[in-house]
Amino acid sequence: MAVEIERKFLATHAVLEHCRFGLSIVQGYLYTDAENTVRVRRAGDRTFFAWKGPRCGTRREEIEHEVSSETGAAMFAALRPDRCLAKTRYRVEHAGAVWEVDVFGGDLSGLILAEIELAHEDEVVILPPWAGPEVTTDERYRNSRLALRAGSPILLAA
Repeated sequence: MAVEIERKFLATHAVLEHCRFGLSIVQGYLYTDAENTVRVRRAGDRTFFAWKGPRCGTRREEIEHEVSSETGAAMFAALRPDRCLAKTRYRVEHAGAVWEVDVFGGDLSGLILAEIELAHEDEVVILPPWAGPEVTTDERYRNSRLALRAGSPILLAA
């Protein structure tokens, strides 16, 4: 089973000057609770089905598989709109590391989150100047929670 180790930060709008080529992503949440998330993601012309397990600090088990566009479309069709979110993902380099910067659309416009995947939990991370407060363990910034809370004023970028 794959393990995802990542840290997540609010990002300031200053990061946008580094965002060149983005990938359009739509995510829908089939199931979520305090520990598990089951989602479908359309990223460009590819579709993925994923399960994410309970978070333990910066670690989380994850299984993700590509599915056909027809299977993905059927999953999306079963979802209410308030179980989905849209964002554009950019890859931004800083200090030899690649950050994934998500610029949210729709009701979440103005929210920018930056994530960095780590090889191990105690890996040193050099924060870019556009990184704001860390929200790795703040449940409000889980994408599954963001889909449910679209439009909430507490979610805007730093």
